[in-house]
Amino acid sequence: MTPEAIRSRASDDEDLPALPFESWKDTVATLHMWAQIVGKVRLKLCPLVNHWWNVPFYITARGMTTSVMPYEERDIEVQFDFIEHKILIETSEGRVVAMAMAPQSVADFYKKFMAALSELGVSVRIWTMPCEVPDPIPFDQDNTHSAYDPEAAHKFWRILVWVDQIFKEFRAGFQGKASPVHFFWGSFDLAVTRFSGRPAPERPGADSITREAYSHEVSSAGFWPGGGDIKGPVFYSYAAPEPPGFAEQRVRPQAAFYHPQMKEFLLMYDDVRTAPSPKDALMDFLQSTYSAAADLGKWDRKSLER
Repeated sequence: MTPEAIRSRASDDEDLPALPFESWKDTVATLHMWAQIVGKVRLKLCPLVNHWWNVPFYITARGMTTSVMPYEERDIEVQFDFIEHKILIETSEGRVVAMAMAPQSVADFYKKFMAALSELGVSVRIWTMPCEVPDPIPFDQDNTHSAYDPEAAHKFWRILVWVDQIFKEFRAGFQGKASPVHFFWGSFDLAVTRFSGRPAPERPGADSITREAYSHEVSSAGFWPGGGDIKGPVFYSYAAPEPPGFAEQRVRPQAAFYHPQMKEFLLMYDDVRTAPSPKDALMDFLQSTYSAAADLGKWDRKSLER
């Protein structure tokens, strides 16, 4: 199907399209690995920012971007375009290399992407082992994941654009420290985080990545395409550290529930998109779960909120 046909078909769909996980699970697995390859370049080139805010991507009018990354005396940017289904690698010198997003193995994508960087004079070595996935396969050896459904990828991006705007509106109601709304390629989710302003207790056995990520008390929310026993896209919200009684709180909307293994409140995307007002349903979830975390955690809400 051509990009034009995909756009035409997508425009006929509802504003928030259905996207069952099973319908594109192979594409998710492949796209996740492609994103990790690009993301690890960002990790390598950008200086460390608190809570690893130097690594995520950001949603754009056509897909996602690494934002500008420094390299020697110039800058580069990598963009995922989910309208034309291509990856653009651009430099501050005006040079551009494009790669098609089409069915291809992770190993082939890795080879092509690193070659494209080299064509632009960018030499960077990354750790080729994927993160935050079970049974990881090194990128340069992964001939297992090779699916790409452009229609499903386009739908996922459309959902991300909508969620990104709601998350930004929710973030705007907080004048304390808050993260940008950003897409983490490791866990493959869009997230926004509020901070109480207090350091968090040390996590026993935590590695250096976790210690940096959770050095301070947080209430965090996000959107994830699903996986495992979660059979579809889902919104989540958690508190770290989790205050006593958090799991027993009644949150909104009624369809939201606490997942004891994940230690997060969840709200299925399908329950949001079919609600009379999807925006109100999502804002209720974000606000009520944050309120539960902030009240039980004894946050200074008067000084933190607008």
